[in-house]
Amino acid sequence: MDTLIAAAARALAAGDPLGALDRVALRDDASALALRGIAMAQLGDLARAKTLVRSAARAFGPKHAAARARCVVAEAEIALASRDLNWPAHHLEAARVTLEAHGDFANAAHARYLEIRRLLLTGRLDDAETRLAHLDPASLPPASRTAHQLAVAGIAMRRVQAHAARAALEHARRAAQQARIPALSAEVEQAFTLLDMPAARLIARGEARPLLLDEVEALLASKALVVDACRHVVRDPRATVSLARRPVLFTLARVLGEAWPADVSRGALVERAFGIRQIDESHRVRLRVEIGRLRTALASICGVVATRHGFALDPHDAREVVVLARPVDEKHAALLAFLADGESWSSSGLALALGASQRSVQRALDALATAGKVQSFGGGRARRWTSPPLPGFATTLLLPASLQDD
Repeated sequence: MDTLIAAAARALAAGDPLGALDRVALRDDASALALRGIAMAQLGDLARAKTLVRSAARAFGPKHAAARARCVVAEAEIALASRDLNWPAHHLEAARVTLEAHGDFANAAHARYLEIRRLLLTGRLDDAETRLAHLDPASLPPASRTAHQLAVAGIAMRRVQAHAARAALEHARRAAQQARIPALSAEVEQAFTLLDMPAARLIARGEARPLLLDEVEALLASKALVVDACRHVVRDPRATVSLARRPVLFTLARVLGEAWPADVSRGALVERAFGIRQIDESHRVRLRVEIGRLRTALASICGVVATRHGFALDPHDAREVVVLARPVDEKHAALLAFLADGESWSSSGLALALGASQRSVQRALDALATAGKVQSFGGGRARRWTSPPLPGFATTLLLPASLQDD
């Protein structure tokens, strides 16, 4: 390897893209194109970076399989940064196999970490954890060890395991300090800030207060009956009942949970569950049917008792009933949570991450844009959506029920 290419590679490894460009900006050989692409990616020009990395892969040709594989890994990282979740993941897997066959275990591990990050974005926590278990970070360079611990922390945070997340971030901080890459250290510190931001709201006896992730973890381990509006489940110390696919029943459970130990009138339940203010006998009949279904669904953990004015929850073993809600009550809170990560998303990427249809996501984006909460740039397939972060909240924890594994 010539000295300029080696110096540029060292500059990129140290997080100095401008220093790398100073050495290879005017060169068009394959190695220089690859390094220029990575430098542009670090500087945030992802479109130009993608073009350069693809050009480098073509320039290397079939005789340089390992170099081409590194370009594929770089393109996968650029796709992830630009939230192009439809990028063909099997290309990354093939590149990883090639790198391992050529003894480049550091870049092969990086390819696996990219795959894990994509799985985290799409809510496949079990798959991400399985792939992470196959990696031994001890023999990897500090930057890769940092990526490993960030992945561990990301899984732990989404599983509401605050103590495990904090321990992983401490390991990540030490590894990032050893790597001496400012951007990597900044990423770790940003993750730490999430642990000190409200991750949810506790609603009990008519009052609400914010909860940190540590407090959410403690609440879920307590003896309370929790109506969890983040995951759309109702749980007590013995069992968990999912109502994620029964929105009317969950709405009824939440209204009753917010009012406990008091009851809720039939009129209020009809209004909240069905969106109807002027009720008649047909609505009362429908309410009785839905309450019967809710009583059956929750039979293992609590009763739903009729009172003079309406209905109330009657927990079997729990000492109290609380509602765990998202920190921000917003119709499209899950969509805003993804957009608030600071990256630009395509509507197709958001649809894939949310597990929703692209048409419904586009309607939600249009509504949020009308309200001034999101903005777009570009047109056609190149159109991207962004949103400023919600101040004071751990927005990456505002995930939809489908992304939260029980």
